[in-house]
Amino acid sequence: MVQTQESLSASLEDYLEAIFHIEDQKHASRAKDIADRLQVSNASVTGALRQLAEKELINYAPYDIITLTSKGRDVAQDVVHRHETLRDFFVKILAVDEAEAEIAACKMEHGMSPAILDRITRFITFLEACPRGGFKWLKEYEAFCEHGQERIQCETCLRQHIENRCL
Repeated sequence: MVQTQESLSASLEDYLEAIFHIEDQKHASRAKDIADRLQVSNASVTGALRQLAEKELINYAPYDIITLTSKGRDVAQDVVHRHETLRDFFVKILAVDEAEAEIAACKMEHGMSPAILDRITRFITFLEACPRGGFKWLKEYEAFCEHGQERIQCETCLRQHIENRCL
């Protein structure tokens, strides 16, 4: 997790994330773009922009375009990475609906420690690469979530797996 001189509130991280995405699309953002994306008032945006400018995370002047500073881009990329990692974990691993995963990721991204982020990232990578589980295992988990499964089915599957390995 990229640290600023002072920890940022979840709200300010959301503003940085919004500016990052708007910049990515339009190369610069305006207060109206940010207000529209976050569904907040112009006054809220102005207050947040002033705080971010004081922390030297954005280049801001009233009625002008807003861009991330180098430091602001680093912090924003960290927030985006946490968000995307959580969303991918919820969708790819836990088989959560994308819209619900997006909302949960947005709420959880702010409090996640670097150690937990690293473990989630490693777990996703492991599952995608593991020849004994991988995506087949994930599809079975998704089916289990949708339809349930009796313990006897799991034991039968495990027995078949062991027998096939020994052949």
